[in-house]
Amino acid sequence: MHSYCFQSPLGPITICSHDGAITSLEFKASDSKDQTPELLQAVDELEAYFKGKLKDFSLKIKPEGTPFQLKVWKALQTIPYGTCVSYKDIAQLIGNPKAVRAVGGANNKNPISIIIPCHRVIGSDGKMVGYGSGIDKKIALLKLEGYSFLDKSI
Repeated sequence: MHSYCFQSPLGPITICSHDGAITSLEFKASDSKDQTPELLQAVDELEAYFKGKLKDFSLKIKPEGTPFQLKVWKALQTIPYGTCVSYKDIAQLIGNPKAVRAVGGANNKNPISIIIPCHRVIGSDGKMVGYGSGIDKKIALLKLEGYSFLDKSI
């Protein structure tokens, strides 16, 4: 296991990797500065993302979770940059329209935030709900991506 911490516009982010793949990304500080190729690529891509120059990550990722969580996280990766969908939309996308609460739970357990864009999931009424790192960070990420908050409740 390797990790690297860098300072983002939203605070410190620690990225972890194992066997050449990103396994987690958290808004927290650490003293880690492992310089593996995948961690350096992650830092480069995240810095480009925060500057508005990158919309799609090309990192190799390997989140660990249940089969259901993995299915939800894969669906999250299909949400286009700068757009939002509801938990209900994700439940329908994975073929389980009644699993809205379970989708919310899986979204909350996403180990690789930003790269697996759980911040792009909002309540079906358009409200900003649930983000493990805080609604303020969710809103900041969506604003960075140019998501329009006009006529939406935040």
